[in-house]
Amino acid sequence: MRIYRPVWLFIVCIFSSGIMMGQTIPKDELIFLTSQWKGDRFADGRPKVADDLLIRAKNIGIDDAWTVLKNLGYTNQFEGGWKTVNDSIKVVGRVVTAMYLPSRPDVEKEIKERGVAQGRKGNTNSWPIDVLTKGDVYVADGFGKIAGGTLIGSTLGNSIYSKSGNGVIFNGSARDLEGLSEIKGFNAFVRDFHPSFLENMVLMGLNTPIRIGQAIVMPGDLVIADREGVLFIPAHLADQVISTAEFVTLKDKFGFEMVKTNQYSTGQIDSQWTDQIKTDFLNWLKKHPELGKMTRADLDKVMSQRTW
Repeated sequence: MRIYRPVWLFIVCIFSSGIMMGQTIPKDELIFLTSQWKGDRFADGRPKVADDLLIRAKNIGIDDAWTVLKNLGYTNQFEGGWKTVNDSIKVVGRVVTAMYLPSRPDVEKEIKERGVAQGRKGNTNSWPIDVLTKGDVYVADGFGKIAGGTLIGSTLGNSIYSKSGNGVIFNGSARDLEGLSEIKGFNAFVRDFHPSFLENMVLMGLNTPIRIGQAIVMPGDLVIADREGVLFIPAHLADQVISTAEFVTLKDKFGFEMVKTNQYSTGQIDSQWTDQIKTDFLNWLKKHPELGKMTRADLDKVMSQRTW
């Protein structure tokens, strides 16, 4: 069978990269797939959303962020239907992806032997944990497996939290709910909990594109997970989505007050604003400095891009 040169080069690239980086895709390929990101990157090419954006993202609503993404054409970024360790803990951070498949003896043997040669330790479900840094969120496609699909228990949960200060999102399961619930600040979004140990699964991709339910997930995405569900925001849109969602929150607070005092109708608040409404909004914002600052130029810019 003839293999055309571009395909052949891609195959060589993947396998030569595997010698150095295990299950990861080549750095150049990850940069290509996330080429709209223009900011800093980790050594492996993963986009590095700024720490201040992670902090701000904790204060925006998934509904508002989802609406911004939808109106930009990103319609496959949300997934619901989760069980959690603690409903009150929001998980926000930079995505580290892992893709698992049903195990096959010959393939698993080769992967584990190569991992040992590279200095990796433990079962393959511990390898993604080794690459975590502060602010990361371990996101795994465990193909929805429950019994025998428990990617972590309390021991690995403690390791994850100590490395990332964050929780996990698994299209799979976890074990030892009681032990996980004792990790202060930790949360896990999983399909279910089960007392079994992990079996017949193997890591086939680390920091590769994955699918979580109906959502596509890229390494370095900004993830926001709360009781409503999980939203994956492409890194290059993180600033725009957060800034817009923050303004929508301010707009709603202003609008509620204006409607209650009969200064404006809901129709006026939910349409493009007149100069008078803009002036009243900025004056209202000055009376509430705890909500932040905004110039007329900033307001005109965000209103000119209004699609929500």
